[in-house]
Amino acid sequence: MTGVVHHIEIYVRDLPTSIEFWGWLLSRLGYSVFQEWDQGISYIKDDTYIVLVQTEEKYLDIPYHRCRSGLNHLAFHAGDREFVDSITAELKGRGVTILYPDRHPHAGGEDSYAVFFEDPDRMKVEITL
Repeated sequence: MTGVVHHIEIYVRDLPTSIEFWGWLLSRLGYSVFQEWDQGISYIKDDTYIVLVQTEEKYLDIPYHRCRSGLNHLAFHAGDREFVDSITAELKGRGVTILYPDRHPHAGGEDSYAVFFEDPDRMKVEITL
């Protein structure tokens, strides 16, 4: 277990909006709700969990941007091309913009097969082989 990610905690601007987005996505990736409290929620899969926490009002003045120092994006294994295609179709059905549409599904390079998109706070997410 040494070196395996234990958890990832993401502060979000609007918890209900992020729960709607991430809850659906993490469910599709095999996560389930682990813990819930007034200002947050966590989802677990095996020994790893992902936490969403409402950002305090006093810290909402500067929005997240993945090109600043800090986290650029989260990438999840897809398993197979059909899963990438299925998630892509569901994202489009939910009105989520697919990043790099001119290169999709090879935006990570000719040998890659992935979908790139943004969460409600504009953090980039990747589902990839």
